[in-house]
Amino acid sequence: MAKHFRHLETALIHAGEPEPRINGAVSMPIFQSAMFAYAGETSYDDLRYIRLNNTPNHIALHQKLAALERAEAALVTASGMAAITTTLVTLLSAGDHLLAQDCLYGGTHAFITKDLVTFGISYDFIDGDDPDSWRRKLRPNTKAMYLETMTNPLLQVADLKAAVAFARAHGLIALIDNTFASPINFRPLEWGFDLSLHSCTKYLNGHSDIVAGAVIGRADLIEKIRHKLNHLGGSLDPHSCFLLHRGMKTLAVRVKYQNQSALQIARFLEAHPAVRAVHYPGLDGHPRHSRARELFTGFGGVLSFEVHGGVEAAERFLQRVTLPIVAPSLGGVETLATRPATTSHAGLSPQERQRLGISDSLIRVSVGIEATEDLLEDFARALEG
Repeated sequence: MAKHFRHLETALIHAGEPEPRINGAVSMPIFQSAMFAYAGETSYDDLRYIRLNNTPNHIALHQKLAALERAEAALVTASGMAAITTTLVTLLSAGDHLLAQDCLYGGTHAFITKDLVTFGISYDFIDGDDPDSWRRKLRPNTKAMYLETMTNPLLQVADLKAAVAFARAHGLIALIDNTFASPINFRPLEWGFDLSLHSCTKYLNGHSDIVAGAVIGRADLIEKIRHKLNHLGGSLDPHSCFLLHRGMKTLAVRVKYQNQSALQIARFLEAHPAVRAVHYPGLDGHPRHSRARELFTGFGGVLSFEVHGGVEAAERFLQRVTLPIVAPSLGGVETLATRPATTSHAGLSPQERQRLGISDSLIRVSVGIEATEDLLEDFARALEG
C-alpha cells in the first residue's frame, strides 16, 4: 500500500522506497542488469528491460518524483533535453501548433525553432507577462503551451495562473519546465499544470555528477511519453538512477539554504556600485516580486547580474572570483558562474539574445551551499576596481 506523506522533507526520504527493504538494505541497491527474467508480461512495454524504463531503480525514482509534486505518475530520462524533446514529439504531430514562452533555455529554444519545424509542427512565441496578447497567436491547431517557472537566465516570472486558465479555456496541454524552482519552491500540478519537466542534472540530483531528466504529471500523458521514450531510447542507466535517488534525499536542505544564500547575495549585488542590474525574483525591486511571492515557497538559488564595463568587466569578475567555478549548468552544491552568451544561450544568434534582453556581459550565478559569508567576501574582492 502506497504511503502518503504530509511534508516533502519526509517524502524525499521515504516515498518510493521498496517494501520490504531488499535484503534489508537501507539504501536502494543498483540493479546493474540490462534485462530481467520473463514473468508472463503480455505487453512489450512491460517487459523488464533497461530501455523500457521499468527496472527497480526506475520504478523507485518514478514513485518518489510523483510524490514530490503530488502527481499521478512520473518518468525519468537520460537528460533534461530527453525529457523535453520526447514530451514535445509525443504530444505534437505534423500539423499541430505550439505556444511557447519567448525566453527559454537555449537548448529548448533551438529544438522548437530548428527541429520541431522539420516535423511539420509550427510554433509562436508568447510574452509570458502579457496574457492579453496570447489569444492573437492562438490557432485552431494549437495543442500545447510551454513555459518555464523562472526563465533562464533572466529569472522572469510569467503569469503562471493566467497560463493555466488560458490552457484550460482553449483545451491546451499546459507544460512547464520547473528545473529552476524545484519541487521545494513550486509544485506545478497543484496550480493546474498538466506536466512538469526537470533537468535532474540540476537541483534534484544536486551534485554535478550525472545528467538526467524527468517528466511528472498526468498518468495518461506520462504513459504515452514512456512508450515514445521506449522507442527513442533516452533511458537513464541504473547507476545514474541510484545517484539521482540518493541526491534527491537532500533536496530540501540544499534548496532551502540556497534560497537564503542567493537572496543575501542578490541584495549585496543590488547595493554594489560596480553592479548595473540584478535579476532575482526575491528582490523587492524585481518587476514580478509580488507574483513570485504568491507562487513560490522560495525564490531559488540562481541569479544573474550585469556589471558596469560590459564584457571586459564581466570577464574580469569571472577571472577574479576564487570560490565559484566558472562552468555551465547549475543546481549543484558548489557555486557555479558563467556568461550565458558563451554557454547556455550560445546557440542563439546575437540578435536573438539582444531581443530577449540577454546581453553578452550578463553573468549567471548558481549559488551552492558554501558559507554565504565566504561567497560575499569573494564577490566583494572580485568586484573591486
